[in-house]
Amino acid sequence: MPNSGLTAAFVKHVRKPGKYFDQHGLILRVRPTGSKQWIWRGTVRGRRRDLGLGGFPYTSLREARLKAFEYRKIARGGEDPHGHDRQVPTFQEAAEKVIAIHRAGWRPGSKSESQWRASLRDYAMPHFADKRVDEITTADVMAALVPIWSSKAETARRVRHRIGAVMKWAIAKGYRPDNPCGEVLGAALPKQNGRVRHHRALPHRGVAAALDTVQASGAATTTKLAFRFLVLTAGRSAEVRNAIWEEIDSRHAIWTVSAERMKAGRRHRVPLSRAALDVLASAKRFRTASGLVFPSPVRTGALSAVTLAKLLRDLRIEAVPHGFRTSFRMWCGDTGVAREVAEAALAHTVRNPVEAAYARGDLFGRRREVMEAWARYVMRADDNG
Repeated sequence: MPNSGLTAAFVKHVRKPGKYFDQHGLILRVRPTGSKQWIWRGTVRGRRRDLGLGGFPYTSLREARLKAFEYRKIARGGEDPHGHDRQVPTFQEAAEKVIAIHRAGWRPGSKSESQWRASLRDYAMPHFADKRVDEITTADVMAALVPIWSSKAETARRVRHRIGAVMKWAIAKGYRPDNPCGEVLGAALPKQNGRVRHHRALPHRGVAAALDTVQASGAATTTKLAFRFLVLTAGRSAEVRNAIWEEIDSRHAIWTVSAERMKAGRRHRVPLSRAALDVLASAKRFRTASGLVFPSPVRTGALSAVTLAKLLRDLRIEAVPHGFRTSFRMWCGDTGVAREVAEAALAHTVRNPVEAAYARGDLFGRRREVMEAWARYVMRADDNG
């Protein structure tokens, strides 16, 4: 039943999920997660409307109450209070604002923004790009997700998360009271098979042959050198493609990747094998003003994100660039390399807090021996059959 009125203290401390009523159609909705949203409920031209007024504590009880009074007054005058004094953004406009907010937290050079834009462009925008955020329904989101929910499970989950982020922004701004990507959508969507798709990788015995195939191809020399360096260092594609000469200490055979360029946000020292140093010696003749170790042969700047993947695909090598890290890890397991050394070589984050407490060093000396052994293994194609 409606209350005669809420108090600031009650609004601040209430935790029990439910709807709590105030004056002029104002409702405080408390979700099971503990979040609190203000809703105005009224009748507009004979139809019941629920309009969001923002979330607590960003919108106080006093502010929400004043807005609810204003909305009721407008509705009694026969007008729709929604959009009466402001322009509600479309999904496309709202997505731009959300991306701009997130941009500050993304690492320089990361692909997060391009991935957000591409997934929303391909799967959300065709359905409701020009629709106002307050008009988007669960049915709209389902229409975007169902075609890819089973065939592209991971992509679908990411698209749902990103649409949901835009909707949560709209709730916080008071444009709508609910999230169409929430529990109702989850209950309506079919069950996914739960299988995780791993990066395609070669058995470690096939890596040497892959190196030979790339070397014999007609690809640009800088592209072939970048691929060889990626395999020899077990590095990530972006780390290799954006490597600069300032990071290379040839005298001490160390490649130091800054924290800003690492997935885990921590500086990573890579011991360079003799074979990796040979790659760098060959790359020096392609040195440009950009300072990149492996500059693109066709454009200004680094090799594109798809260059190495396309090379492998064109040569019918059944792996993606990231998969060679998997090949390295499998080789470590098969040759008795200690787990902590293998994980440090891959710059993986130690998840177990107890294990992390003992893994404060980077095991650099032991990793140098491992990388030399790996280089000898993959550079001897005739012995790997």
